[in-house]
Amino acid sequence: MRGWWWLWSGCPGIGAARMAALLAVSIEQDSGLDELWNWPGPRLQRALGWPDSVMASIDRYRTRSGLNPDLTVPVDVLLPMDASWPTSLNRLERPPVALHRKGSDALLLALAQRRAIAVVGTRASSSHGLEMAERLGRSLAEAGWPVLSGLAEGIDAAVHRGCLSAGGSPVAVLGTPLGRTYPSHHAALQEAVGTEGLLLTELRPDQRVQPAHFVARNRLLVAMASALVVVECPERSGALISARLAPALNCPVWVIPADAARWSARGSNRLLHGQANALLAPEDLIAHLGCGPQQHDAAERNNDGLLKALGDGAGLDELIAILSRPAASLLSDLISLELSGRVVCESGFRWKLSQR
Repeated sequence: MRGWWWLWSGCPGIGAARMAALLAVSIEQDSGLDELWNWPGPRLQRALGWPDSVMASIDRYRTRSGLNPDLTVPVDVLLPMDASWPTSLNRLERPPVALHRKGSDALLLALAQRRAIAVVGTRASSSHGLEMAERLGRSLAEAGWPVLSGLAEGIDAAVHRGCLSAGGSPVAVLGTPLGRTYPSHHAALQEAVGTEGLLLTELRPDQRVQPAHFVARNRLLVAMASALVVVECPERSGALISARLAPALNCPVWVIPADAARWSARGSNRLLHGQANALLAPEDLIAHLGCGPQQHDAAERNNDGLLKALGDGAGLDELIAILSRPAASLLSDLISLELSGRVVCESGFRWKLSQR
């Protein structure tokens, strides 16, 4: 199924809607996508009702691929039937037929659960906007939240840099294939995001880049996010497209207020008229959302190490020496583990594993 989906979706003229129609015919006729591949053109057209131009494209594509086509799916490709596919993408009016990825596959789980924060804004930002975006990226990373953005000039780049500076996990949805960088001077930043976080794109390696691709990626950002923050944008901006999509995808919108007289903030400021929450400081968003998935993961890793260090029982001084962690942090984790019934505290403040 994966190979045939990948093959059909590579045909010029076939996008999400036509892939859905092809799959519907496959189910209705009790024929797999492999069988449809060998249907004569007239029969396929009768079943699908597609224009002559599309059918001509399919005929050329099938002739070029042959009767026994190569069904190899590239290792960097994620398809809708894969377990790690973010199913929220399927709610889009035009879902992607595939995603290409580079980086941490572990982040795909957070995206599938919509446990990431999308941050968008203008390419021509004020110094205030850039400062707030970078600060927001740092704060979200420190709170364990993956940070979604588009790796564009301005706000996108600033929030990704802030996230990286705090050792966080940035996720960039590109408007280009993975092998392309736009703008070109973001090559080092894109490489860093792909190394420390995750790069995603719906464009195939040989696909020609068009301006519409940069607008289209906004829908992916919103579909995979638990909240959207608009830092600063003018009245005509891709960030506003994201904000308009958000309500239908149950994604709350936050806006950082900016200078009312500045043209680059008129669009974002206007969202504050009942369409978005005002975000005065990153800490307010984190207080509202709580800790992100990566902070929970880190806490679990700490607890696993702590439970192993306890052995047959250990005092606080012994644990500090074994784990090289501060006393306050250890005490906090020990109390949490005690409340959950996983450890008990004996006289003399010696801790050991619970026998329950």
